[in-house]
Amino acid sequence: MTIEITRPSRHVAEVWLNRPEMRNAFNTDLIVALKDAFTTLPDDPEVRVIILGGRGKVFCAGADLNMMKAMAGYDWEQNRADASVLAEMLHALYSCPLPVIGRLHGDCYAGGMGLASICDVLIAARGMQFCLSEARLGLLPATISPYVIRAMGEQAARRYFVTAERFDADAAAGICFVHEVVEADALDARVAELAATLAANGPAAVRACKKLVQDVAGRPLDAALRSDTAHRIADIRASDEGREGVRSFLEKRPPAWLPRGEG
Repeated sequence: MTIEITRPSRHVAEVWLNRPEMRNAFNTDLIVALKDAFTTLPDDPEVRVIILGGRGKVFCAGADLNMMKAMAGYDWEQNRADASVLAEMLHALYSCPLPVIGRLHGDCYAGGMGLASICDVLIAARGMQFCLSEARLGLLPATISPYVIRAMGEQAARRYFVTAERFDADAAAGICFVHEVVEADALDARVAELAATLAANGPAAVRACKKLVQDVAGRPLDAALRSDTAHRIADIRASDEGREGVRSFLEKRPPAWLPRGEG
């Protein structure tokens, strides 16, 4: 089983990379399983948050050795087809409407950086290492680049893409690639705390907020954007969830999506 899906609470799903003996490296089965999981979990109305983590000592080491051996013998068309499978998986994860928390407990290399980059919130254990190692092998991180550059910014990518040097969790926080760095023994508690915070928010609003960031980032500040954002806030204010949220605030009671005693 290349991934494991667990449900630690009513509104939280955990997706675990489950190839610890292979440092959670990608193979075809893992790529397909991840795409399926992030495509189907949002269809469950109970799930409001996904946590992405890895079993064993490493979060993800990129492509496994068998894949690399196979790629060495591929022609151009086979390489393009192989890369397209990974590209489609990453896009499916990036497009997941639910918020995704990345639980980074151990090293995160190459393609693993792509997985980390699609997460909306990244919490890393102090001391873990990151590396965009492709240039050392005469390759480049092309398929993951749209997500990594968005996550770490162009200037940081200009350095780490070409140097292929390792950097630790604190350095990753310094370039805003990860949001928080905690001690390893505090990682699970902090991730659970953030998952509970997200699950307590309006579920439709959280999905809409995630899409808002993806749609607005980088757009010109023109009339079309002003119209779009006004339209979005009008939609959600007029929605059942929006009306209930405002009423519950004014009436000083929990909203309907968060029954008394929950959270």
